[in-house]
Amino acid sequence: MLKSFENAFRSFCENQDLEINKNQISVLKKIDKYYQINFKSFFSKLFSKKLSQKGFYLYGDVGVGKTMILNFFFDRLDKKKLRKHFNEFMLNFHDFAHERKESGEENIINLFVKDLKSKASLIYFDEFQVTNIVDAMILGKLFDQIFKEDIKIIVTSNTKISELYKDGLQRDQFKPFIKIMQDQSVEHELKIEDDYRKSNDKQQQRYFYPLNQEINFKINKFFRTITKNKKKSIILINVKGRDFKIENFYDGIVRLNFNELCDQNLGAEDYLEIIKNCKFIVIEKIPQFTDINSNQQKRFITLLDVIYDKGIPLAITANQNINEFTSSRLLENPFKRTISRLYELTSMETNL
Repeated sequence: MLKSFENAFRSFCENQDLEINKNQISVLKKIDKYYQINFKSFFSKLFSKKLSQKGFYLYGDVGVGKTMILNFFFDRLDKKKLRKHFNEFMLNFHDFAHERKESGEENIINLFVKDLKSKASLIYFDEFQVTNIVDAMILGKLFDQIFKEDIKIIVTSNTKISELYKDGLQRDQFKPFIKIMQDQSVEHELKIEDDYRKSNDKQQQRYFYPLNQEINFKINKFFRTITKNKKKSIILINVKGRDFKIENFYDGIVRLNFNELCDQNLGAEDYLEIIKNCKFIVIEKIPQFTDINSNQQKRFITLLDVIYDKGIPLAITANQNINEFTSSRLLENPFKRTISRLYELTSMETNL
């Protein structure tokens, strides 16, 4: 696979006018070895389940090309496979657990993983992070069973395995998961100096700042242009008894403000339902973040993760340039990813 895969990647980079970086080529070689051991039948038989590592964990700073490389690998892998946002995956588990417990069933994790195995032999988690204490406490048992069922996992993250859920509540209960992932994964760091998301000349075409009359005029004009000849309607979304109203909805083009999305008790489950209706989103009046509004910042990070995973372009208004955002202390690392994604989502091409 290596020669054809590497050549295909080089052609892809040339067609996209992307630099072919030696560090990325090094990752390709490690992925190929992982592939040979886990998916080529001849090699698989040579390695017992105990010896082969079923996970490939690629970490590094934002914008170094982690997602691009694993997307490239995933798209060309001819196996039963799933690509899941981690928040969505855990919501699926909790919904599954709730339904089965109501039916009086036991061994919920085993049942969930059996169902998972019927759908995929490989799962891809892009930008893996753990911030929820409920998830942190269950992941060890869940992933232990996933690996026992010989389901392969590929992961991108900004954080090495040993630093996942760092400073989180009751982290001792998360440590079994760390050990399982370290034992079962090929872990590799991708280092590149530049953030490729920021290198595009078209960046920030739809990022408007500061918050003043002129910018308000510009965003209003922009919104009138993209919704021209589209019918306005009001959408009411209900998630487990929680209502969310979208008052500015124009055939999938949506205009919302930050407080509507992040200053109330909403989470990944709500955001997933909200954006099901959207093909373009305008988010207005994003504030600076400090320790005082860290809960709102955490929701914003989750929101951007969901939007990015679904590939929905954005327009943004804020009071400062995109590279001038501040952060609460505990969220500094995950927020770097959010800022990088803002660059990409506000320059993504649209067909409105």
